[in-house]
Amino acid sequence: MKDELKVLAGNSNPALAEEICRYLGLELSPVDIGRFSNDNQFVQIKENVRERDVFVVQSLTEPVSDHLMELLIMIDALRSASARRITAIIPYYSYARSDKKDAPRISITGRLIADLIQTAGANRVLTMDLHADQVHGFFNIPVDHLSAIPLIAEHYKTHYDLTHAVAVATDAGGAKRAGKFSERLNIPMAIVDKRRVNDFQVKQGHVVGDVAGRDAVIFEDEIATGGTLISTLETLRQAGAKSVHAGAIHAVLCGPAIERLQPSELTSIIVTNTCSIPEHKAIELITELSVAQLLAEAVKRIHTGDSIGALFG
Repeated sequence: MKDELKVLAGNSNPALAEEICRYLGLELSPVDIGRFSNDNQFVQIKENVRERDVFVVQSLTEPVSDHLMELLIMIDALRSASARRITAIIPYYSYARSDKKDAPRISITGRLIADLIQTAGANRVLTMDLHADQVHGFFNIPVDHLSAIPLIAEHYKTHYDLTHAVAVATDAGGAKRAGKFSERLNIPMAIVDKRRVNDFQVKQGHVVGDVAGRDAVIFEDEIATGGTLISTLETLRQAGAKSVHAGAIHAVLCGPAIERLQPSELTSIIVTNTCSIPEHKAIELITELSVAQLLAEAVKRIHTGDSIGALFG
């Protein structure tokens, strides 16, 4: 297997790629990534990949456009180098939020990015916890859509007293995701009534469900600016929650996120390493779990042709 299987990484999350390789017993394949003097990106694969099964690890994190272009150029370079099969491992697919035309004259960008990845030459995609499940259907190539919900739920089971816990969805749209989380922990669920005032402002109302005197666990697919998380925290406190924790798969942590989260009354935040957290954002409040073993097992099964249905969570 080692001779036929190759794992490469872009600049978005090399630590995760290296950890995946450790589980597989492989060395990360060398890639030269740089820029020409005119700011055009340059990629060169530094070893033979002809007729190999190649996996490229790249999250679409900030700077998103740079990391997307890196991914596309790497895939195209691998296709030109006659790789037998190219699988794009995209732990965090940021454009999944652009999944529908909900305003005049806008792009369904999630579909556009899917088209670009396929046009570049990807034969398969491996991703985790898409913001919108329908993005899976934007691809005309096989997509393996894994979930880190079982991983985070197991952490809560092991490290927290869940006797008086309740899972909380920040809005009706996240109820399905939070419902899976609550089922894993066998705890009740509540939903915060969130109304969008305009494109930039959200107003949260009352809580549907009982949180008074309970330990609330807000569960989201991602933490971006932290605005929704903080407003949900305030709503839960007003409703009488004893303590408030947060769990999320993708720690995007953009804009004022750390400035909002650091002084907050959140007891803990559990995330995964689908997004690389820079040192200046790795605050004590945040605990990071690794999805490397789950992704490595998926890579192994894709390579050998075994079923990965058991990994879907």
